[in-house]
Amino acid sequence: MSTPVKIEYASERKIRTRNKGYYRLNHWPLWIFVFFLIPGSVTFHLFAEGFQSDMKWWLLAVVIGTGIAGLRGKLPGCEPAPYIIRFTEDRPNPLYRRICYTFAWSAAITYGVLNLTGLVIAIATGQWMMKQIYYYGYFPIAVPVWILGALGQLPRVKVSTKGEGHERRYFYGTVWAMCIAQPVLWLMYLTLPRTRASDIAELVVFVGVLAAVGYLSYRGVLPRTRKIVPGEIAALD
Repeated sequence: MSTPVKIEYASERKIRTRNKGYYRLNHWPLWIFVFFLIPGSVTFHLFAEGFQSDMKWWLLAVVIGTGIAGLRGKLPGCEPAPYIIRFTEDRPNPLYRRICYTFAWSAAITYGVLNLTGLVIAIATGQWMMKQIYYYGYFPIAVPVWILGALGQLPRVKVSTKGEGHERRYFYGTVWAMCIAQPVLWLMYLTLPRTRASDIAELVVFVGVLAAVGYLSYRGVLPRTRKIVPGEIAALD
């Protein structure tokens, strides 16, 4: 029976016994970005006012911290060798992976919800209140995500790596959706006049991009969103 969801057989994936240097290095900026976004107020000021001098200390701390972790192989993708080889193995999920993916989920979910809320409020009231929304809304959304991660209730953050073949689909699908929809929204915000019609257009486009990318991810069209059918040996990205 045909299925609309593209699948990938583990036995057909190229096996890596080591991660090349450029592969490890390419993952480092991703985690710098994730951990730099942890303080919600810093992020708001960054996009609203540009890079301020007081942000450099937090950025420096993140660069040093993630750099040390990456050199020690304690960042996903920065390990000397892939951690997950057999999809059917019930292996313990290392603490560093659980922490990193928890904060990655937090960045993807929290900022998406905050921006969506800001759009809805702007349409309803005619006023943009993103500063207040970020100030009062960031931690009430982020903290529950952190708690779910600590409890192992998020994809790729569970105690076991047994479900990684399909859990990574949810993670990368969310990342693709947010990394496409939010820059589009930001560009529209900068270029369109501040009218109710433009606010409605921004909401429609934002939700539309999220839905479209989500559907493509569900189908397994986008990179790393195909369902991997367990069975044999394969190195997981």
